[in-house]
Amino acid sequence: MKTFLSIGTGPGIGFATAERFAREGYRVVLSARNMDRTLALAERLISQGYEAHTRQVDAGNAQDVAALVTQVEAQFGALDVLHYNAAIIRQATVTEQPVDTFNSDLAVNIGGALVATQTALRSMYSRNAGTLLLTGGFFGITPNPDFLSLSLGKAGIRSLALGLFEPAKTQGVHVATVTVAAFVKPESEEALGVAEAFWALHSQPKENWTAEVTYSR
Repeated sequence: MKTFLSIGTGPGIGFATAERFAREGYRVVLSARNMDRTLALAERLISQGYEAHTRQVDAGNAQDVAALVTQVEAQFGALDVLHYNAAIIRQATVTEQPVDTFNSDLAVNIGGALVATQTALRSMYSRNAGTLLLTGGFFGITPNPDFLSLSLGKAGIRSLALGLFEPAKTQGVHVATVTVAAFVKPESEEALGVAEAFWALHSQPKENWTAEVTYSR
């Protein structure tokens, strides 16, 4: 059975994407800081007959993220798909946000994605196979001054995906992002649409791989 790891699994995009892959026969591992909520999401999948596991992770802690990826691989073997979905959505302008929260926000919004990517790619490159999916956002293209750290984080996600796409492709690994240009609520049509966009990216034949798609409504 193939394994799908979600980092930063929330009730919107994270859950919908995990559910989409579970429908295709993937074992899914959900992870976030809030273990109670993560367990509840996993129970929803299990009740539908899917295999779902949970892990607790602080996406802003580099050692935590690296350990999570390593432990999932040790337990389940090859990690076929990693989805990085963690983000801190903080409303603050450049004059309002303290440096400490700015740095901690970026540790989650882009730092955790970098560490997850570095750790997962080691085994994916050795197998010449795997998919790395990153949840982007339109603020990464058109920054919102009221959401400074989120805008910079999503710009980093987009740069990571686009910059890594070609070198990863030569190693047989598909790195891609969905740039979300919509407000997404839990269990919404938008959440399902983004999940479908991630599945479509993963399902592309190698000769048609793309680094980015934009989801909007």
